[in-house]
Amino acid sequence: MSLLAKWTGYKNRLAGWFVDREFFMRANGQVRFVKISAVLQRRVAVVAASVVGVWLVITFGMMINQVTVSAERMALNAEQERVETDQERISKYRDSVDKVAGELETRQKMVEEAVKQFGGDVPPATEAGSAAATAKKIGAALPEAARLAAVEARQVALAEHLTRIALSRSQKAAAAIREFGLDPKSLTTEAQSAMGGPFIPFFGKKEKPVRDPRFTKMFAALEQMEVMERALAGIPTSMPASVMLMSSGFGYRSDPFTGAGAMHSGLDFKGPIGTEILAAADGVVTFAGWQGGYGNCIEITHANGLVTRYAHLSGIDITLGQGVRRGLQIGRMGSTGRSTGSHLHFEVRMNGQAINPLKFLEANPDVLEIQAVAGNRTAGRTTGAK
Repeated sequence: MSLLAKWTGYKNRLAGWFVDREFFMRANGQVRFVKISAVLQRRVAVVAASVVGVWLVITFGMMINQVTVSAERMALNAEQERVETDQERISKYRDSVDKVAGELETRQKMVEEAVKQFGGDVPPATEAGSAAATAKKIGAALPEAARLAAVEARQVALAEHLTRIALSRSQKAAAAIREFGLDPKSLTTEAQSAMGGPFIPFFGKKEKPVRDPRFTKMFAALEQMEVMERALAGIPTSMPASVMLMSSGFGYRSDPFTGAGAMHSGLDFKGPIGTEILAAADGVVTFAGWQGGYGNCIEITHANGLVTRYAHLSGIDITLGQGVRRGLQIGRMGSTGRSTGSHLHFEVRMNGQAINPLKFLEANPDVLEIQAVAGNRTAGRTTGAK
């Protein structure tokens, strides 16, 4: 059978699908009929087929695009995460020794400054490890780049050294926070909730992003250490007054005015009017003034979201919005508000709920030592205090 004959057969068969059709309907004793022409049927079929065809084309295109984007993203991630091979580094040094020299020297200074800031002494050059072996290979293949390769190997060693220190200190800070009965994850979330500032690249504005995963790991470890130690340093562990006589504890007590059972949301320290009241941790003054039964009152919000409250004061020595350091005099003891005598009412609050301050003031000396190290490093960077 010829092609023309086959086409004619298909055409006739298709035409047989679309013939004039009549539908009879009977209602209320009357008979009516509706006629649907073959032309109308063909038009409806063409429109429906077109809609389905367009939908299939769009869907197929979106699938192809998604697969392509996913493949490109995976390739990009793999490219960014891998460490350059010895041959790639040799080629880079050969192409632009002078340019590489400037980039490496700038990066070297910044990495060493970061080590001194976060990790103490710069380790000796002998700690270069596997990076030194790569430097030797580059030096053998391209003698003029030997010095630059050694500098880069030194940077890798510093990055690895700093990463180890940051991870260790993060773990110590987290363990110390748990000793206070607090959740490190919760506190660090609060510590990161108010951050900002202009973007200034760590390695300079003109240099391309560092793709060596060892530097990426270093940045992540430093950020985690910074947040964890800032959260630890903000825990109020310093005595809020020089007096040691505690006249009322946290929890249930008889109300001093009515004698009825009541909840006491803090600690009371008894002392003479005018006794110095001290900040229990670094923070920012978020309230300073009269507050009902508390009388003259100060509230300090710390980097980890904890709030300390100092009430019944005879005088206030700081201003709203001021950054304060641990141990700074912020007010004077008194008997303002709902009070039976000169004392300090001291509270610690988390997410608006009062918690017992005694577990902070009676912390283990080893824990306080870890907190002191964290506080010395982060002092002034989170409170705005001078």
